[in-house]
Amino acid sequence: MSALWSVGAGLLLLLLWVRHRGLEAVLVHHRWVFVCFFLLPLSILFDIYYQLRAWAVWRLHSAPRQHAQRVRHIQEQVREWKKEGSKRYMCTGRPGWLTVSLRVGKYKKTHKNIMINLMDVLEVDSERQVVRVEPLVSMGQLTAHLNPMGWTIPVVPELDDLTVGGLIMGTGIESSSHIYGLFQHICVAYELVLADGSLVRCSPTENSDLFYAVPWSCGTLGFLVAAEIKMIPAKKYVKIHYKPVRGLQKICEKFTEESKKKENSFVEGLMYSLDEAVIMTGVLTDEAEQSKINRIGNYYKPWFFKHVEKYLKADRTGVEYIPSRHYYHRHTRSIFWELQDIIPFGNNPVFRYLFGWMVPPKISLLKLTQGEAIRKLYEQHHVVQDMLVPMKSLEKSIQTFHADLNVYPIWLCPFILPNNPGMVHPKGNESELYVDIGAYGEPKSKQFEARASMRQMEKFVRSVHGFQMLYADCYMTREEFWDMFDGSLYHKLREQMNCKDAFPEVYDKICKAARH
Repeated sequence: MSALWSVGAGLLLLLLWVRHRGLEAVLVHHRWVFVCFFLLPLSILFDIYYQLRAWAVWRLHSAPRQHAQRVRHIQEQVREWKKEGSKRYMCTGRPGWLTVSLRVGKYKKTHKNIMINLMDVLEVDSERQVVRVEPLVSMGQLTAHLNPMGWTIPVVPELDDLTVGGLIMGTGIESSSHIYGLFQHICVAYELVLADGSLVRCSPTENSDLFYAVPWSCGTLGFLVAAEIKMIPAKKYVKIHYKPVRGLQKICEKFTEESKKKENSFVEGLMYSLDEAVIMTGVLTDEAEQSKINRIGNYYKPWFFKHVEKYLKADRTGVEYIPSRHYYHRHTRSIFWELQDIIPFGNNPVFRYLFGWMVPPKISLLKLTQGEAIRKLYEQHHVVQDMLVPMKSLEKSIQTFHADLNVYPIWLCPFILPNNPGMVHPKGNESELYVDIGAYGEPKSKQFEARASMRQMEKFVRSVHGFQMLYADCYMTREEFWDMFDGSLYHKLREQMNCKDAFPEVYDKICKAARH
């Protein structure tokens, strides 16, 4: 009873303090209070609900049976839109706050919302080594489903809540991408409901133009209702080598060298300053030295990027065996390193042991509750960007990131970019090695100004024939956007499939200059 009185008294004091300071002031300057006391418990409830739902679907085998019925419902909504006169653009009815992208999708309020409740794994075909899934299946859900069956997918983007649909319509990457490419390159077929309500399947040999145009199109060619993704046999552990490197030239040389080695299952770099980094390489294995196993995904463990930094500070190499699923989602608990700005003491051992099991808060809930004041604050004083540049431009790109942003850590992730048709491909006629440079945090550059600095970054990325991930704020003009991306196939299909009255152009959907 005394414990309840203590909790009640604590909550009362908290509410009095919030009232005294003002709710907006607390949300802006002491956001951890709201996150720890409200969003973390809510996030747990969200996870429990979705896990129970996935378990029930698996036990009842209802997903394959109900999929066709759900797709027909989507087709009926599209045909109803046509009967109403096609007066507004269509978009998915999923609330904007549920997406992992930090961008606020205001178009949801003015467009015709088509409800798409497709969040199940449909089929695991071991013979073809393909898994068929609905678009709202998350990475956490998919690996939890496949790993006990002895399978995984070749590219598993880190954050649990990233969905298959978002990774196809946008893009996704992982430290295995130097072998397999981007997320779109491990997909073998898509099923879409088009602007006329028809259902089509596309693959490299069937409706191939549509297959290559769908990635990066952000839902502006049709509604994705299923995807087929390659599978590979899962192994128990990832054997990780940590290698501290100093000096920008040496960092770029070492990272490029390791990225070209196909014997490395995984390659990743974390830069902690302009001339300090840890380069990590990993191989999949079923054997492990028991004394070197590190279950980094356990809630009480240090955040991964902080764990990696220890090798840099100690100036020593190291080898560990990380359970495969822990490795795939190694950046989830700290949302890379974004959570340190929200909960500054989140990596403290006391907090981890007592409350680490509740971390991280759902990105969707953070968006839902951020309010206009926090949104504007983040927009002006915070950056979340991934730029994809040719590996040969890595050193010059990092210097540009340092001058314009000065944000650390910086994430380096290599990937092979095939010369396929579509919005994103190398400049030449052959596949080319690229690198994703991820900057997440508060810029320390004295000259940083959100719009001007990002336009300067975008100009540089265009000059080296690179690409900007479309989940983030984009400040380009329409002409600059289509200079960065190849719109030839995309625009041809929008014309052929009568998309112009059904869906906005991708630029109008995602770029700040076009949004109101």
